[in-house]
Amino acid sequence: MAGRAAVPEVIWARPERAGRGPRPAFTRADIAAAAVRIADEGGLDAVSMRHVAGALGCGTMSLYNYVPRKEDLYELMFDAVSGEHELWEPSGDWRADMMRVARQTRELMHRHPWLPRLMSPVYGFSPNALRYLEHCLACLDPLQGMKYGMKMQLVGLVNGVVTMYVANELSTAERTRNLPWSEEQENAARIAYLGRQVATGAYPRMAAAFTEDPGPIDLDAVFDLALERVLDGFDPER
Repeated sequence: MAGRAAVPEVIWARPERAGRGPRPAFTRADIAAAAVRIADEGGLDAVSMRHVAGALGCGTMSLYNYVPRKEDLYELMFDAVSGEHELWEPSGDWRADMMRVARQTRELMHRHPWLPRLMSPVYGFSPNALRYLEHCLACLDPLQGMKYGMKMQLVGLVNGVVTMYVANELSTAERTRNLPWSEEQENAARIAYLGRQVATGAYPRMAAAFTEDPGPIDLDAVFDLALERVLDGFDPER
């Protein structure tokens, strides 16, 4: 197929355009933006070379001259949204900075609900992703006694917690959208059922837990608590 490399190749090591010949009709940024729009509207499964080519107004085979593989297209998409991260001057408070990173990543994933499916080291070394990782490591500079390998683990665990948490949020939201009744009605029915089960006396610890904290659950507070627990494991003062 046109443009397909015969040996393993990273899209970023491939020149965006040859030194000679006519100027390409599209840039990688154009292609990534079209693919991101398609994914935002229809999910990652809606992204195909044919759909992206159609959005750009070119033939599918022509697109392969710019992006040899669909995996390369995913990498362009990942890099494009990675560029939406705000990179600020680290405050010197590594915990506060990493919490800020995590909250921002959560917001980014909600803007692009397909992003958790692409959270993989495979797509983590694009230009914008590298800038993001360098920023995270700069936020961790106050941990001067910690090796970089451990700092990389910290960043990876934070991203893992955010990814799993947001994936659950998105799954719950999708289920709610497909309910034949309102979310309030669904919750009321489940709470009533749970109350009847706990009232049987068969679940004394659950009864104690609900008496201690009847809810409702603050999902933002749970998100922060999960991250704080991860950071505690790396905090030399804990």
